[in-house]
Amino acid sequence: MAQTGEIGTHATTIAQDAGTYVVTYHRTHVVMWDSEEIRLNTEGWHTTTTKLRMNQASNQFNLGYHVYQKDYHWFVGFNSQVLPFEDGMILKR
Repeated sequence: MAQTGEIGTHATTIAQDAGTYVVTYHRTHVVMWDSEEIRLNTEGWHTTTTKLRMNQASNQFNLGYHVYQKDYHWFVGFNSQVLPFEDGMILKR
């Protein structure tokens, strides 16, 4: 994959290959997307910074979702819906 930039710190990178984009925070692909779907993943790292990197990717690339926490549970706002966050969840574009 070709390196295309950073979000936040050097621990977060953005790569692109054949229409698929990947935001990696440390070694975890926290956001992957193409023209059809968006995949969100923490690999169990439910941290403030992981959530921040996911939301920065959504804002920077106009992906249309927002990850937030309420009462210790994570949720995703997408297409006027609120979905419980699940590792590896796929949002259809």
